[in-house]
Amino acid sequence: MSNQPKNLQVGKNVVIHADVRMGDNVTIGDNTVIYSGTEIGNEVEIGANCVLGIIPGGNQRMRKTGTDRAPLRIGNGTKIGHLVSIYSGTTLESYNFIGDHASIRENVRIGKETVIGRAALVELNTTIGDRCTIQTLVYVTGDTTIEDRVFIGPCVSMSNDKYMGAKNYSMKGPHIRTEAKIGNNASLLPDVTIGEKTIVGAGAVVTKDTENGVIVTGVPAKVLKEGNEAE
Repeated sequence: MSNQPKNLQVGKNVVIHADVRMGDNVTIGDNTVIYSGTEIGNEVEIGANCVLGIIPGGNQRMRKTGTDRAPLRIGNGTKIGHLVSIYSGTTLESYNFIGDHASIRENVRIGKETVIGRAALVELNTTIGDRCTIQTLVYVTGDTTIEDRVFIGPCVSMSNDKYMGAKNYSMKGPHIRTEAKIGNNASLLPDVTIGEKTIVGAGAVVTKDTENGVIVTGVPAKVLKEGNEAE
């Protein structure tokens, strides 16, 4: 560790590598590993058996992430549950909550006061805004943009590869605009845009862009209500 924080509480068998910077009043649970370069703010709580600041790996078939090995940055007041893995190059702003078993890949930015639910997966090159709720077992594919105050229900799935590896394609996940709500078990296909304040019904499969302020349901998803009716 490269500094001397005040009131640091460390559990059993914790490993803190060199060049980790840590704020005051941080709590770290048993068996957690924090890799070099990680930056942790004040009043952060980290559960047991976490791995933070992971350097991405892969093989020749996997695309490069473009990370310059920037550090993992965890903002003030953030709470991280047990068995969480977070990669280097990612930034968590202040007062987020990361549930048990969640995994957050490299080059992700998460805004303030956002909840990432239990066992949710957030893939690389994704941006999530302020005060979002990403519930249990959500899969946020790589290259996704989620704006502020979005709600995503349990077990929602997203994709970013239109041709499923059959030919070259510039990966592009969904773009979910401000205050949209996605019902549980919905599926969002690559490069779709969900409009502001739009509601996607449970189990819907969204194959094309939606307008603002509508309700869409079904397989494939179609407009159920429009405009002021949706509110």
